[in-house]
Amino acid sequence: MLDVGTKAPAFTLPDKEGNPVSLSDFLGQKVVLYFYPRDNTSGCTRQACAFGAAYGQFRAKNVVVIGVSKDTVASHQKFAAKNELPFLLLSDPEHQVIEAYDVWKEKKLYGKVSMGTVRSTYIIDEQGIIEKTMPKVKPDTNAAEILAYLEEKENP
Repeated sequence: MLDVGTKAPAFTLPDKEGNPVSLSDFLGQKVVLYFYPRDNTSGCTRQACAFGAAYGQFRAKNVVVIGVSKDTVASHQKFAAKNELPFLLLSDPEHQVIEAYDVWKEKKLYGKVSMGTVRSTYIIDEQGIIEKTMPKVKPDTNAAEILAYLEEKENP
């Protein structure tokens, strides 16, 4: 993972409609940037739905939620529609941003080794600096842990 206190790598990726979205579009707002392996898998669906359920709380804090995977724009469109996801999903099929954020790693599944996206989250502050890193997050608790962190920062 990248270090807290460093500038978040700039990027522009297509959203589920194919429109370009850049990290710089959100300067002045806190950004939750979460990376997940694949649309329509059980863990990724639970994680996305948890972010969707908490979306109102994130918006109330002026926080932007962005999910990134190597899935296609079309896959993201179906995934978002099926699960009524109100936040941005960005497509990174060449995993350029996934690699820039150091979450493309060797993974082992049933003894087989392959490269893939490790479920990880970054919180990026209003100036584009990495405020918090969350490596190897759990899909069911990721959104709630971020909200608890943000609440603690607001009300120490």
